[in-house]
Amino acid sequence: MGREVRKGVREGAWILAVAAILCFGGGDAAAQERDALSDEVRSYLSVSAPVVALENVLLFDGTGGPARAGQTIVIRGNRIESVGASDEVDIPSGAERLDLAGHSVMPGMVGLHNHMFYYQSTPRTSQMQYSGPRLYLGAGVTTVRTTGSVSPYQDISLKGAIERGETPGPRILITAPYVISPGPDERLRDLGMYAIRDEAAARRYVRYWAAEGAEWIKAYTQITREALGTIIDEAHRQGMKVTAHLCSVGFREATALGIDNLEHGLWANSEYDTTREPDTCSPNYQRTLAELDMADPRVAETIGEMVAAGVAMTSTLAVAEQATPLVPDLADRDLEALPDHVVEAEMERRTIFRTTELPWMIDMFENMLEFELAFVEAGGVLAAGVDPAWGALPGYGDQRNFEILVEAGFEAAAAVRIVSANGAKVLGIADDVGTVEAGKLADLIVIEGDIDLRPSDIRNVRLVFKDGLGYDPDKLTAAVAGQVGVR
Repeated sequence: MGREVRKGVREGAWILAVAAILCFGGGDAAAQERDALSDEVRSYLSVSAPVVALENVLLFDGTGGPARAGQTIVIRGNRIESVGASDEVDIPSGAERLDLAGHSVMPGMVGLHNHMFYYQSTPRTSQMQYSGPRLYLGAGVTTVRTTGSVSPYQDISLKGAIERGETPGPRILITAPYVISPGPDERLRDLGMYAIRDEAAARRYVRYWAAEGAEWIKAYTQITREALGTIIDEAHRQGMKVTAHLCSVGFREATALGIDNLEHGLWANSEYDTTREPDTCSPNYQRTLAELDMADPRVAETIGEMVAAGVAMTSTLAVAEQATPLVPDLADRDLEALPDHVVEAEMERRTIFRTTELPWMIDMFENMLEFELAFVEAGGVLAAGVDPAWGALPGYGDQRNFEILVEAGFEAAAAVRIVSANGAKVLGIADDVGTVEAGKLADLIVIEGDIDLRPSDIRNVRLVFKDGLGYDPDKLTAAVAGQVGVR
């Protein structure tokens, strides 16, 4: 956060995201936020009272502890004032009281791999300047990191518009455009990725995007160890962090270089492929992952080194599922959000994946689930994000991540922590978001049902609070009908 922004806050500026992150009092700043909202943003609100009480909820607080029934949460301004048993919490006079018996409440999701573009099956990308922020917020994703950008200035502009209250959406942390090394895959350059040719270029690239406000750098599959090491070194000098979707570099190699985060879990780790050439992305490594015995001591060595170095990992199971014969049918809500031509292309892609003999892809997916369980059991910090592509839509895919994590063997409370608190921890904003605790920003999802008994109830979002304002998810999602992949 730049010196000019911090100075503006001290002088009473009402830039929304800064006020939300830095103001712990919640009173005057929250009132200023409400005054600054555009008419369009106001049109999506269903709760905007200065003090709100959410009564009689089943609370999943994001810490990983068991759910607590019969809880009440009091919100004052943009902060949580108190949380506790409904018969013990003092509800202020004049508060707007919502009796939410039969509802689960969890922290707003923190999406750690949530692009502002949609990758279609053609393949092509489409910026989601309009549909993305509304769909994320409507599904309960209140914070995202743009983990790789194909249109960085559109991302930066969108971040500013949300912070100023001009458009609805989650708070955004910016990742710079993808960075690669020169190599054979010309498709990567076509997607706007920058090829680093020497150390000077690597350091110049990092410094440039640091100055533009990016907090993260993302390296992609075609990267050398030398280039990755230089990027990590310069990023850390600039107060930035580095993540990567790897292939040419293994997880243990990247961990030794000092990387902060690794994307996609086992899906992106080529180090078990004995045919892989150094600094080269092997075309066969995913078959190796399918055949990998998860009791192989190399797996434990990888996890142990990552945990010891504090390297976080991002789960993107919702999009990985899309690349297997297990791919589920498009739900009615998906069909409503996607334009006809994208639906047609996606139906064709799914037919191919379901009818082609690719049982090894199912084996790889199952190994991915085991790897993530083992990583968490070893003490690793696992976060999650949708990586919107194919049929994994913004927000909806984040909800699907939760469902798959539970299917994989995580308790619901642990899965809530993965999709919320752990993301906040990785981003360095856990003091303000990620858990439901007094003093934290009021980022909450109100869900009809019990996500412990029925994980799919996470799709029944009835109210989304961000910075103490309650958004109507139905209005947000209705606004993007037929727009994902277009606008």
